[in-house]
Amino acid sequence: MNWKKSFRGNGLNDRGAFERRALDHLRYIPRYGGPARFLLLVLLTASALASHGRNKNVVQYGEGLIVNIPMPEPEVEQVVEEVVQNAIIRGTQEYNKDEYVSGAVAATSTPAFPAWTEGGKVFYKVKKHALDPRNFKDSGDLGTLAVRYVLQPQGEKNTVLRIDALFVEDFRHSAHRSNGSVEGSEYKNIQDRLQQVELLKKETAEALEAKQERLAKQNVGLGSDKEVLSTPTSAAESPATTRGESATGQAPQSSAIPLSPTTYEQLGESLEQHVAELRRQVERLVKKPGAPLKSAPFHTANTLKSLEPGVEVLILIATPYWYGVETHDGQHGWIRRDQLEQLQ
Repeated sequence: MNWKKSFRGNGLNDRGAFERRALDHLRYIPRYGGPARFLLLVLLTASALASHGRNKNVVQYGEGLIVNIPMPEPEVEQVVEEVVQNAIIRGTQEYNKDEYVSGAVAATSTPAFPAWTEGGKVFYKVKKHALDPRNFKDSGDLGTLAVRYVLQPQGEKNTVLRIDALFVEDFRHSAHRSNGSVEGSEYKNIQDRLQQVELLKKETAEALEAKQERLAKQNVGLGSDKEVLSTPTSAAESPATTRGESATGQAPQSSAIPLSPTTYEQLGESLEQHVAELRRQVERLVKKPGAPLKSAPFHTANTLKSLEPGVEVLILIATPYWYGVETHDGQHGWIRRDQLEQLQ
């Protein structure tokens, strides 16, 4: 209810009229002198400040939310799609004991909102037969609760996200605007997921870098093993030795330590065992009946592809419930831990 409009006829909220009448009364209290006049002025000042505070804290309905996200539009779109698919509308409730409204579904359009004509990609999340959801102006009865998400790219690295929420009654078809609670809560959910994506990207990059360093150290280690098998040239040897002659003028004997066939066989077995242990630690097989490769470690994340049983994947990141993996064709994604098994 608009209090200022409702009581304007009675003059109860017309601050200017009230102050004028109060100042007129100052002329009719001369016998009280300065103290009475001062007290009335203090009351007028307090009234003006209180009125200003009320106007400042008035709830604004229907303003929605517009925010610029410093991320490419495809990455933001992926997260928004996940939020649209999660069947939850935050920032409102049907009953006081609820935390949010559940049972919402993703939609390509809804009569609750007029057709969007300003460009970008539009997504909707709709809950039909919602009962008097909170935080909507003068809402009541059963109706459709709808949230609209609009994505508009700003260059290659920025995306503008707009979120609006609306409740439309089934019987009277009257529309009720949100006070911003739904839009803010939905954006908070999106923001948290975007931060997780950024963290996962960072961890993936660090894991790949660590993998490259590990492989480099392994290669260096194999090279040093070969060098140890040879006796280093003595520092006391004369320069002539470096030209292929010994100090006695004879050709130098080979300094390499001869290895028996048994030693070569043992080295080969040890190396194979080492490689097998490394594979066992970082490689997994997809269990039957197969597993979806997800774009993020969420059940509602997009499925990049379906992996057949027995497909090998390389583990890059390990979390309590998910593995960040790389397939043989170089594609990265996420698989639940219980859908993979170790190599035999």
